[in-house]
Amino acid sequence: MKLYCVRHGETTYNLAHRIQGQFDSELSQLGRRQCEAVAAALGRVPCDAVIASPLRRAQESAQYIADKLKLELRFEPRLMEINAGIFQGHSWHELDEKFPEEAARWRSHDPDFRIPGGESRRDVMLRTGEAFRAIREAGYAQAIIVAHGGSLGAALKALLEVPAGRSPFELGNGSISRVEWEKEFKLLTLNETAHLHGLESI
Repeated sequence: MKLYCVRHGETTYNLAHRIQGQFDSELSQLGRRQCEAVAAALGRVPCDAVIASPLRRAQESAQYIADKLKLELRFEPRLMEINAGIFQGHSWHELDEKFPEEAARWRSHDPDFRIPGGESRRDVMLRTGEAFRAIREAGYAQAIIVAHGGSLGAALKALLEVPAGRSPFELGNGSISRVEWEKEFKLLTLNETAHLHGLESI
């Protein structure tokens, strides 16, 4: 099986440097152009399914691809971004003022620190790893997954057996990462962005 893992386009929360978590925010103008570019880049992939997180930013991003490929969009709730609990909607500056102890705990990369009202890094690894395994078991030859920087990074960590306390994967808005999964899970490319060049100047 081959997987194309896409991070959603830029959102208004990304622009404002606010933590989205499982809050919904809309795509920015640049984010929509990024989605069009991703759809063009993947528009000729012989794909069996487009599967998205149900959060609005991922759903809207995935719809561009599904429309291009003339496929029905499918949803997998376990692909949702981390539930960031009390952090959601705030900037990091605001967190340091309102929740200094919790913000410090999060920055320590303790994999089992659960944000009050939300999840831990390990929680997200477990559920996103399950989501990817379920997609594999569905028997697709090739599929496109549209989700979030945190949830995609967590799934890669889970399936590559990266320690939960490490965060080695940084995925840009509209990026594509390619995976091959036969007997072993192999990360072929990470954070491809060549298809996005020049969009910010439009």
